[in-house]
Amino acid sequence: MKIKSATFELSAPNLRACPRLPLPEFAFIGRSNVGKSSLINLLAEKRDLAKVSDLPGKTRLLNFFLFNNQWRLTDLPGYGYAHVSKQERAEFNEATAAYLTQRETLRHTYVLIDSRLTPQGIDLDFLAWLHGESVPFSIVFTKSDKQSKDATATSLDRFRRAALQDILPEPAVFITSSKTKHGRQDLLAHLAAQLA
Repeated sequence: MKIKSATFELSAPNLRACPRLPLPEFAFIGRSNVGKSSLINLLAEKRDLAKVSDLPGKTRLLNFFLFNNQWRLTDLPGYGYAHVSKQERAEFNEATAAYLTQRETLRHTYVLIDSRLTPQGIDLDFLAWLHGESVPFSIVFTKSDKQSKDATATSLDRFRRAALQDILPEPAVFITSSKTKHGRQDLLAHLAAQLA
């Protein structure tokens, strides 16, 4: 798939405020600071399309990006640590859950995992929840440039054993690096196949 255009469309605090024009949508979600914004910028080949922050929990709204005027990528608030009150966290977790389970135009969800970390309980719980809600998803390992290929392969194997043994068929898994552009074409091909 060739990306000809990518623009920010709008931010929504809840499901009611999401874009009305019915286009296929793909969601990106993961723990705070996993590299969602960097990966969106990589796919779009634009450095500043999605705002990158060193501060975990910066994304608090459902952010919609329009690609090729044909489909959307939705940047969802990161789960886990965030510089917000418990009340605010509950509100955006509720909005995210509603989006993932009720948004009719959502085709697929990509769960981003930091390839350097051992399996985290919060990731495992979230994947189990997605599976229980029958939300189609794939796994995207990020930041693979920050360690060796062997270390990434070990992380992937460890994660498969911890998280994916009971999920059939096993979701697609991608290894990416926003720095080296590794995995970009594989991810775009996966998106294109679901649009076909």
